[in-house]
Amino acid sequence: QVQLVESGGGLVQAGGSLRLSCAASGRTFSSYAMGWFRQAPGKERELVAAISTGGSIYYVDSVKGRFTISRDNAKNTLYLQMNSLKPEDTAVYYCAAPGPPYSSSWYQPNSYRYWGQGTQVTVSS
Repeated sequence: QVQLVESGGGLVQAGGSLRLSCAASGRTFSSYAMGWFRQAPGKERELVAAISTGGSIYYVDSVKGRFTISRDNAKNTLYLQMNSLKPEDTAVYYCAAPGPPYSSSWYQPNSYRYWGQGTQVTVSS
């Protein structure tokens, strides 16, 4: 069973930085793409960043140049480095992993089936 546990959220001022981590277990971490989603109050969950098994990376336009996704396959851990944070980045951030039927590409939101519990990121102005 896939388990995902996020950490690293918190309260930060605009312009600050945070690094989120996601510890994964339950299957071979290096064999699957991984992603970070976020959901702000009153908004739909959106795919923020994703990384393939080969290291290809997707970012939503609003975070390009500010966020960096990475993975450490030896530690079964996914990261999201968030710099130059803005109040509009405030949301619950979720780590996610693809699941069956694996009919969509790794950069498509509907390919993700497993979720962590989420970690709150709040950016004050």
